[in-house]
Amino acid sequence: MKDPQPTPVRRLDYAPPSHLVDTVDLVFELAEAHTLVTARLGCRRNPEAREPAEALRLDGELLELLEIELDGKPLGPNAYTLTKDYLEISGPLPEQFELQTRVRIKPQENTAFSGLYRSSSTFCTQCEAQGFRRITYMLDRPDVMSRYTTQIIADATRYPVLLSNGNRVASEALEDGRHSVRWEDPFPKPTYLFALVGGDLRAHAASFTTRSGREVRLEIWVEPHEIDKCDHALQSLANAMRWDEEVFGLEYDLDIYMILAVHDFNMGAMENKGLNIFNSKYVLAALETATDDDYEGVEAVVGHEYFHNWTGNRVTCRDWFQLTLKEGLTVFRDQQFTADMTSAAVKRIDDVRGLRIVQFAEDRGPMAHPIRPDAYVEMNNFYTSTVYNKGAEVIRMYHTLLGAEGFRRGMDLYFERHDGQAVTCDDFRAAMADANQADLEQFERWYVQAGTPQLHALGTWADGRYTLTLTQSGPPSLGEQSYLVRHMPVSVGLLGPDGNDLPLRLEGEDQAAAVSGTRVLELRESEQQFVFVDLPAKPVVSVLRGFSAPVELHIERSREELAFLMANDSDAFNRWDAGQRFATDTLLAMVGAIEAGAAAVLDPLFVDSWGAIAADDALDGSLKALALDLPDERVLGQAMSVVAVDAIHHARAQAMASLGRAHHDLLLAAHQSNVGQAYDASRESIARRRLANTALAFLCASDPKQGGSLARQQFDSADNMTDRQAALACLVELPGEARDHGVLAFHEQWRSDPLVLDKWFAVQARAGVADTLERVLALRDHADFDRRNPNRARALLGTFAQRNQAHFHAADGRGYRLLADEVIAIDQLNPQVAARLVSAFNSWRRFDSERQALLREQLERIAASPTLSKDVGEIVGRALAVSHSGDIDLPG
Repeated sequence: MKDPQPTPVRRLDYAPPSHLVDTVDLVFELAEAHTLVTARLGCRRNPEAREPAEALRLDGELLELLEIELDGKPLGPNAYTLTKDYLEISGPLPEQFELQTRVRIKPQENTAFSGLYRSSSTFCTQCEAQGFRRITYMLDRPDVMSRYTTQIIADATRYPVLLSNGNRVASEALEDGRHSVRWEDPFPKPTYLFALVGGDLRAHAASFTTRSGREVRLEIWVEPHEIDKCDHALQSLANAMRWDEEVFGLEYDLDIYMILAVHDFNMGAMENKGLNIFNSKYVLAALETATDDDYEGVEAVVGHEYFHNWTGNRVTCRDWFQLTLKEGLTVFRDQQFTADMTSAAVKRIDDVRGLRIVQFAEDRGPMAHPIRPDAYVEMNNFYTSTVYNKGAEVIRMYHTLLGAEGFRRGMDLYFERHDGQAVTCDDFRAAMADANQADLEQFERWYVQAGTPQLHALGTWADGRYTLTLTQSGPPSLGEQSYLVRHMPVSVGLLGPDGNDLPLRLEGEDQAAAVSGTRVLELRESEQQFVFVDLPAKPVVSVLRGFSAPVELHIERSREELAFLMANDSDAFNRWDAGQRFATDTLLAMVGAIEAGAAAVLDPLFVDSWGAIAADDALDGSLKALALDLPDERVLGQAMSVVAVDAIHHARAQAMASLGRAHHDLLLAAHQSNVGQAYDASRESIARRRLANTALAFLCASDPKQGGSLARQQFDSADNMTDRQAALACLVELPGEARDHGVLAFHEQWRSDPLVLDKWFAVQARAGVADTLERVLALRDHADFDRRNPNRARALLGTFAQRNQAHFHAADGRGYRLLADEVIAIDQLNPQVAARLVSAFNSWRRFDSERQALLREQLERIAASPTLSKDVGEIVGRALAVSHSGDIDLPG
């Protein structure tokens, strides 16, 4: 039965472990019915423990204890206590001792995919955050770092490949048809970085020569029939290794680096030392099955997990409250890597767009938390956009304030001080401050308070002087909580009447200080004024260039100013952002008209400005595609006190149709001149496809007959998945024979490829057409839908609930009932996946009273489930406990 009042774990209650485990020797005997795990732990009392402990308590879940010995002597039942959550060895214990246990586990029954489990016919592990306790008894916490040796024994025919962390040191054939492989990892690591693999696999291999001349073997392990889809992942790994050496001076430290791709995985990938385990979505790529975005995603995630080798593995977290120490930092590193490999401007826009859609909503919802949380019931629930993406923005602010060289100095000192340690966010901040003699004490406030800061900018002009007043405050979601004033970098520029950047010199500076371009202003007070002097003309200010701080910017802009910035801002991000702000204002005006029963007309100046972007041949196609895309319906909803679901949907659809009609010839030319060319993966080719497919979407919205014909022609003739999927996404918006043809043909061709079939489910779940909910309900019962597979559940249910605002929030509540049904069912199989899905209910109080009642009904139904997991229970409990002021009352 569920625990109605689970006790939260609190950051301030941290205490060092009673014991340390210096060595862990593991023996796995893999078999079909069960697996036997023998663990020999070299333990000693922790000299830094606050109080000497007589007993030793080890974490353990779903384990059957078969044997236990202390220093070679069997322990009787009176010498220990065994519960469903732990094994406690009674004291007094020696200062140093060896504990050996032997347990039986059943990986084939592990549908939660935490610990050791089976994916198809392959054994694999997922131990972050607390999965190792499902493998054997251990101090399962990140501040206990041990050296591991792992012996794996299995049937040689069924499981010819046996892998673990570190270097392979021995292998032998056994007389009973089994074989044994032994691995040693020379680097101490916490339990969450342990990995094991056993299966019938093939390796796509290469070598990499480090800057010091060492040869490292690179291996991508996959099922035999997928071996032809590994080239891109292997090249991405080499690119990441070279980039980390060049940018941060960090070299790989083992003789081998391995990646395994599996189809059943709760996350994107896992950075286990030397043996990364990946969701196959982020490894397998071929032009027939993967889109351009998939290719970039593979490279980004491969880079992310590789970069963890230093920022996460060599230096790890003291406790799980410090998760952003490794994740925020490593996301920033993978963002920089992708920016260097692709387009920095496009990457920055894409990252901020995702932050605003997901993390800003998280900041104003019931699961709001600082990037370093203060309490949790289930740690898996805090692998969030706040910890990862807002955490990366906090790291980026260090980089902006200190500069690239200063940031590198801070990183070098961080590794010099803490290599091989489990540390805290404060340790990282101290390294950045000390390496640069910088005052970063106030910067800690970014780690301790939830919510998105509000930045207000006001400019005045007189006599060659422009005074910019910046004010920072907290969001309404803080309620009665006082806002903590932040140390905030605000990057600004001033544009003259000709659209060029003006020289920037602050009052009191020498003439030599004047430079054109961008200045970083350091905002440390609740309000500060910055006076720019010697300006030849009244400027238009460009504030928060490059999105230099994760805030909501408030600045009064006329339509003319927004159009001017759309056309002229030298900062690519702010040029895009001006267009998005203009589009948002225009669309919200249309929403208001629709709700009032009046005619909704698209602003003519916006139509012209949008057309100027479409006609600008100097713009990169990828950047132009982003600039032409209208704000997401979720973004429009966030701008309203009560989300007008239907009016937003109709306004955006009407705007797309109007823009398509107004600029039909431009869009048709953009599509026809950029589609149908022989595929290649160059940046220029990717940009052409993105522009062509954006144009196609507007053509379909404005003229379904012509657009549908173009989409079907593209679908039938495409030689790559990018163009084929984009065409299908257009066809599913056009009910009729063309849609049916596309849906059936796509399924028939790709039904045996699970990753491509995920795309088929997701494209239909995201459609805006009127019958989408009925189609999603039918797809839930489709023979190819499998709720046990995380990718498939996310493709259909996650896409529908989190990316289809109009139809998930259908006024009759059927979308809510569908999701609640599935959350309850999936929670019995995989609580982590269920918890991700149920988060779609978090914003329930932002809708009209009728929808609120329907949403609350489903939340209460989920909460009443008699076997509710902690994962889902925490999220649902917080959602229901939120008062109208935004305050949250945690249990315990």
